[in-house]
Amino acid sequence: MLFLNSFISVLEVFIVTIPTLLIVAFITIAERKTMGSMQRRLGPNIVGFYGLLQPFADALKLLIKEFVSPTQANLILFFLGPIITLIFALYGYAVIPYGPGLSILDFNLGILYMLAVSSLATYGILLAGWSANSKYAFLGSLRSTAQLISYELILSSAVLLASLLSGGFNLTTIVESQKPIIYLLPLLPIFYIFFIASVAETNRAPFDLAEAESELVSGFMTEHSAVVFVFFFLAEYASIILMCILLNIVFLGGYDPSYLILILYYCVSIVNYLFQMFLIITSEIYNIIHYIIYSEYIHYGIVNITNISKEHFINEFSLYYKSYILKNMIFSLSLGIKSCILIFSFIWVRASYPRIRFDELMTYCWTILLPILIGFIIFIPCLMYSFEILPITISLI
Repeated sequence: MLFLNSFISVLEVFIVTIPTLLIVAFITIAERKTMGSMQRRLGPNIVGFYGLLQPFADALKLLIKEFVSPTQANLILFFLGPIITLIFALYGYAVIPYGPGLSILDFNLGILYMLAVSSLATYGILLAGWSANSKYAFLGSLRSTAQLISYELILSSAVLLASLLSGGFNLTTIVESQKPIIYLLPLLPIFYIFFIASVAETNRAPFDLAEAESELVSGFMTEHSAVVFVFFFLAEYASIILMCILLNIVFLGGYDPSYLILILYYCVSIVNYLFQMFLIITSEIYNIIHYIIYSEYIHYGIVNITNISKEHFINEFSLYYKSYILKNMIFSLSLGIKSCILIFSFIWVRASYPRIRFDELMTYCWTILLPILIGFIIFIPCLMYSFEILPITISLI
């Protein structure tokens, strides 16, 4: 029995980890193709159909490349730093709910766990930069440490407001509490602040001061090459995916597909209304969706969707997902679509804004974002208390 439980635990880890690493590979090609389109140039388009196998060619090149280590480096910490960074970047996926109850660890303090393991990845960067015995790597690790510690305060403060509305730190609780309304609408300024802090936390442009090529060659990764460099590469993109999923869970309803279904229906309805004489394919799509949604309402004689409440619509629509596997696939697909939109936003920001100076980055954090967040932390609980809408678990304390 103990062996079976251990085998199931290891299998769950592989089921989550291997797709994550594959997604990282395809996000690299998506980033290069997207930035190529934005900059009026061709991205990778030779290896495989439309360049889809380019990430595997890059990985093979790095795996067979000769590794060169600095002679005066602390080799144990030099290898340990990238490994620590990658391990803690993957630890956060343990508490992500891909559906109702569909997670490796349903932890009551899940959102604090994600922030904690993402902050521990800083130690890997610090060790790698210090052990390389290079001034460029050391300066890059110091910059990265200062930047990550500063913007973690912004992330934790923004998360505190979302947890205040949901009444807990459990990620599934936060998702389920957004069924009436997603937190993006009441907390729109907090969403923008959280997004900016996420870009800085993942060392992405325009906040990639830790690996600024024009100043520090490649920052804390200057002396790393071949397989060891792959660990840093995977950790960076795994952290991007994790931050986008966290943004999705906290502000966009996570795996809840109801808003995507409604948006899809209304978009197709509008397009069909405007172009039904010209777009036959759109009309057919509209008829298919119309049949799926209204086949349950024929019995009741309901035709106009404006007469259907949101709760009744969702309850009736859920009748079509009696299969447990199909239902969880739809939940996971909803989580994936929203996260892909956020990942595209990360790429868009990188292609649009120039890199700022390091002192401007720190000043922006401590003198602009933090005072605004503190103001919201004071204002929103006072507003909720005045309208008597504080969660029960908080109001009883």
